[in-house]
Amino acid sequence: MKKPSIPLGLVFSQSGPYAMMAGEMRKSALMAIDEINQSDQFDFVFAPRLRDPAGVVAAYHSACDELIRGEHVDHIVGCYTSASRKQVIPIVERTERLLWHPARYEGFESSDNVIYVGAAPNQHVVPLVLHMLDHISGEVFCIGSNYVWTWETNRVVREIVTSAGGRVLAERLLELGETAVDHIVKEIIERKPPVVFNTLVGESSYSFMRALHQAATRANLTIPMLSCSLCEPELKLIGSSASVGCITSSAYFESIDGAENRAFVARWKTRHGADSNLSVDALSTYVCVMLLARAIRRAGSADVGAVRRAAANHRYDSPQGPIWVDPDNNHCFLTPRLARSVPGCQFDIFWEADAPERPDPYLSNLDLAAIGTRPEKSNDTMTRQSTHLRVVK
Repeated sequence: MKKPSIPLGLVFSQSGPYAMMAGEMRKSALMAIDEINQSDQFDFVFAPRLRDPAGVVAAYHSACDELIRGEHVDHIVGCYTSASRKQVIPIVERTERLLWHPARYEGFESSDNVIYVGAAPNQHVVPLVLHMLDHISGEVFCIGSNYVWTWETNRVVREIVTSAGGRVLAERLLELGETAVDHIVKEIIERKPPVVFNTLVGESSYSFMRALHQAATRANLTIPMLSCSLCEPELKLIGSSASVGCITSSAYFESIDGAENRAFVARWKTRHGADSNLSVDALSTYVCVMLLARAIRRAGSADVGAVRRAAANHRYDSPQGPIWVDPDNNHCFLTPRLARSVPGCQFDIFWEADAPERPDPYLSNLDLAAIGTRPEKSNDTMTRQSTHLRVVK
């Protein structure tokens, strides 16, 4: 007997400044769809409906409008940047559809019509800033792309840093896709900040990291870099020398040592090639499709309201670990991790939380006063801990 087909919208840019990352996300969505369609565990199949906004922010709204009105799609998986998500939210809210959003983001948002599978700020921004304060410096130079992701992330960084008695030395912004970075690199080399916090996206970030590495090498300087978005496939694009040593916060790294992740990585490489690498955004996209499929199975229907209720608090043991949707805000419980980029386009995980952390998109539970009264680390302790690379279980 033929299984009923459920249309599923996939909205990922295949060209533009972040095409590589969005392309990886679309590949993982199609991988998840194939696995679901071939599984006896589901009594339906997904029929993917692909849209390519080509990196044009306004095109995301029209792409989703076509899917909803023309293809009668109830569920959409997509959007890499927050700028694109902001374009989509009004139409899914107005038409009572669900957007399954895979990417890490800046927080300060909660919609009944969005399931946020990527990390909220307490799950990736806060752990990285606290690590910086404890083990590197309380003074930081911020550079990022000129849109909501950087604006909100820098605001959180500034509040935490100043509460701890530190200071943001500078905030420099580039337009999305801008690769003219020499003037900012020159300023960094001249000012010699103790650490750089990078929220650039796509080609802007790759150009900046290569240029800063070259300039710092010529000047015989070592300037640590932090990122909430750098991932494995991007390390290849940046280059082996310039990409090594960046400290990154993420809920997923390809190097996670667990049976579920090893099996997932093996399936990915069988499908996409032994030299291919996974990213947290690709994995989160896969998880989006899997969470949706399980919710439809539990609800017995693709009805948006029924699926939303069925998705709440349903635990899925994913390659990144246990994950489930918090019904209070539609964000996911995730396990925060910190890692350092190493040769071979991989990350060496040196810290992870003991258990999945409840999402706090508005940082309502962040105690800035407590941050300001934490004991200071000695320089010796900071150096020893910041270079101690091991997974903390």
